[in-house]
Amino acid sequence: MVAIQDLVSHVDDLLNVSAFTDYSPNGLQVQGRPHVGRLVTGVTASRALIEAAIQHGADALLVHHGYFWKGEDARVTGMKRERLRLLLAHDINLLAYHLPLDAHPELGNNAQLARLLEFQVEGLMRPDGVGNFGRPLQVLSGQELKDRIARRLQREPLWIASGPESIQRVGWCTGGAQGMIEQAVALGLDAFITGEVSEQTVHVAREEGIHFFAAGHHATERYGPKALGEYLAQTLALSHEFIDIDNPI
Repeated sequence: MVAIQDLVSHVDDLLNVSAFTDYSPNGLQVQGRPHVGRLVTGVTASRALIEAAIQHGADALLVHHGYFWKGEDARVTGMKRERLRLLLAHDINLLAYHLPLDAHPELGNNAQLARLLEFQVEGLMRPDGVGNFGRPLQVLSGQELKDRIARRLQREPLWIASGPESIQRVGWCTGGAQGMIEQAVALGLDAFITGEVSEQTVHVAREEGIHFFAAGHHATERYGPKALGEYLAQTLALSHEFIDIDNPI
């Protein structure tokens, strides 16, 4: 068992939370019982994930997408009330780490995606470390990269096949980072991978001559929470379970 304050402090320091200006609070969002022995991790603190955490007897739930986003309605009604009611009724701590978990060079979503897709990291797409660029360990065609993404993420990506025949330099940023495609173009990359796509993204890819892959917001962000949970289990002697709530987006 570890005190919740010690767990939060450990993760805050590990992910360098104070260095980020984010869209929601990072760290402890909902306070539960004072000690944690059983940790559940997941992508989004949906009702389905909370119910699964309850079934697993979780003392704490750690996610990438938590609550209290900038600009959202602050009233505790409807869906938000039910989620908070379940957490409070079962005395479960909710921890959420957004941009800090995207950016961590070993446990973060982008680092884990690079490992999964066998990319060598060469640099950062943003100064805060969110998004990377580098090279595949072997030169790939667009079709080969599409097939690898589908196989490794278990999800068929949207592919805008507008880049060169051989992909030697690639950029990636998990989640909803389709707006970073122009940075990928400016870096002279052959391909850019993210989770989501917007209407204008297709035109940018076609007109700038870059392969674009939308591999799924949820699918690209499963691996950071899982890696962080496994690290905490080993480091702090916690019981850990990663629970994947299916999301086609």
